[in-house]
Amino acid sequence: MNKSILLIQALAACLLLASCETDRESTANLILKIRLDSTQQRLNNLGQVATLPAGHAAQSPNMHKISAHYVELASNAFTAVGAGEILYHAPETQTGGATAINFNEAIIKGNNEVFLTLPIKDLSPGTYEYLRVSLSYQNYDINIRYDSIHNINGNNFPVVLDIPTRIASFVGYNNFIQNVQVDAQTIAVNSNKAQGFWAAEGTVNYMGQTFNFLNQGQSPAGATTVVNPLHATSPIPAGSCLATGAFAQPLSITGQEKEDITVIISLSTNRSFEWQDYNANGLWDANKGEPVVDMGLRGLMPIIE
Repeated sequence: MNKSILLIQALAACLLLASCETDRESTANLILKIRLDSTQQRLNNLGQVATLPAGHAAQSPNMHKISAHYVELASNAFTAVGAGEILYHAPETQTGGATAINFNEAIIKGNNEVFLTLPIKDLSPGTYEYLRVSLSYQNYDINIRYDSIHNINGNNFPVVLDIPTRIASFVGYNNFIQNVQVDAQTIAVNSNKAQGFWAAEGTVNYMGQTFNFLNQGQSPAGATTVVNPLHATSPIPAGSCLATGAFAQPLSITGQEKEDITVIISLSTNRSFEWQDYNANGLWDANKGEPVVDMGLRGLMPIIE
C-alpha cells in the first residue's frame, strides 16, 4: 500500500473522530445564579415602570436570603405557563390541607449564589426568549420607626426609635411552614400560610434595657406585585408569584455545548417592601398600625453571563 493511500486513510479516520466528537452529548451545565439589585427598575404587575401610590411608602430591603419554587424557560411570548422548558419545581405537600410549597425542603440562597446547576444534555434544545421564576421566600432587613409615649414613674416620656428589623417574607402562592428562623429566633407555624405572610424580629435598646420582639402579619390577598410583561399573551395563575423577564438576546441551547452557560437571575428589590403611610412621614410606623401591603420583587432580568 503506497503512502498516499495511507495518508488518505489517516485523514478519513481523523475526520470520523472529529465528527463523533461533534455529535457527542453536551458535557456542560446550565448554571442559574441569583442577583438582588436595589438599583434595577421598579416595575408593576404589567412590567411597566411603577411609582408609589398616594398614601404609600416603601423601602429597598437589605436582602440576605431568597428562594424560588419554579423556574421555566419560555420560547416566546405565546408560550403558556407549563408549556416551556421546566427547569425546577420545588417539593409541595398537603400536610397543611391544600397543596402548598414545602418550606422545609426549599433551596434558600444568598445574593450572587448559585441557585441551580443543570446538565445541558437533559434540556430540550431550542431558543428561549423569556425566563419565568416563581419566588417563594425572602429574608431581609428593614427599619421600623417606633414612636410612642411611655409613662415612667408617673411621668410621660416620648420614645422615638428607629429599629433595624429582620423580616421573613413568604410570597409563594401557598406555603406550608413548620418552623422559620427569622434572625436569632425561630417561630413554630405548623400550618399553611397564604401569599403575603411575614414575621418580624427586632431588638430595642432603651434606658439600659434590651427588649426583643417577634411579630407576625399578613398583607392583603392579591396585593403582592408579580411582574409579568406577557400578561396579554401568557397570563400567570392567580395568586402565584411567577415573575417573567426577557433575555436581551435569546438563550440558545443546542445540546452539544462544551462550556457551561451561566444565567444571572437579576431581581429588583427597588422599594419592594411597601406599606400604607398614614402620617406621610416616609417611615414604617408599625406600632401605629400602618399595614404592610406589598413584598413582591419589582422585576426579573435574565442575563447571560
